[in-house]
Amino acid sequence: MSQMTVSVIIVNYNCGALLTDCVCSVLASSVPVEVFVSDNGSTDGSIEHLRNRIEDDRLHIISNNQNLGFATASNIPLVTATGNYLLFLNPDCIIESETIERMMVEMQKREEVGMAGPLILNSNGSEQAGCRRRVPTPARTLIRILHLDKPFPFLREKGIQLLDEPLPDHPVEMEAISGAFMMVKRDALELIGPMDENYFLHCEDLDWCMRFRQKGRKILFVPDVEITHKKGGCSEGRAVFVEWHKHKGMVRFYRKFFRHQYPTILMWLVVAAVWVRFALLAVLISVKRVFS
Repeated sequence: MSQMTVSVIIVNYNCGALLTDCVCSVLASSVPVEVFVSDNGSTDGSIEHLRNRIEDDRLHIISNNQNLGFATASNIPLVTATGNYLLFLNPDCIIESETIERMMVEMQKREEVGMAGPLILNSNGSEQAGCRRRVPTPARTLIRILHLDKPFPFLREKGIQLLDEPLPDHPVEMEAISGAFMMVKRDALELIGPMDENYFLHCEDLDWCMRFRQKGRKILFVPDVEITHKKGGCSEGRAVFVEWHKHKGMVRFYRKFFRHQYPTILMWLVVAAVWVRFALLAVLISVKRVFS
């Protein structure tokens, strides 16, 4: 395999020492990399810690001075990134030295593939929800929110998560992968465009997956490449804030891609269910905080 540079883009917001661990793991890669840390105005010392620990010409730190959201901060380094491949990586992820190279090998085998993701594990070694999934259509979302698969077992196959399905023994096409690790070919990025900056936090990855597939560029899930994602490591103490933007993003996602495919009344029902779910979660989070 020819040695191609990979531009790794990491958006940071108060991720503490996890950011430095992530960058160290990337810089130890077996292929040439350049690393862009796009910092959204962190105040926890994570950038200072990174600068004190790592002196490397391959590391570029971009200070945004405010929280611009994930999509906007991810797009900023694209102006100067030179890689033939671009890896969008969460700062609470740890990769192995051969992770990027092995992902490149699989992507190079398949001209039609524009994006790929690995098997993402939780800290305890279990598969993380979302690293392989179906697109959350309005119908699938209603099944999930209302738990309709319990009284109607035949609806289970229409769910979003694939955790209960056996892992494939080879790379397979997937409807969507996790935004924690999205490896993208340069030509696909130029065809499809960057992430939609109208999303602040969450759902920009689903949006991108939809747009890739609409343009005929497939999304690959590579089960024999594993990374660890310490999910939530950068969002402690902001649970309601995160849930608000997650649910707001879902509403935008539905309206953008499905409003012409579903009856208006069903769309309104889905939107109402999303916000009711957020309200219940916000109450639950607040109560737990009071009694913790």
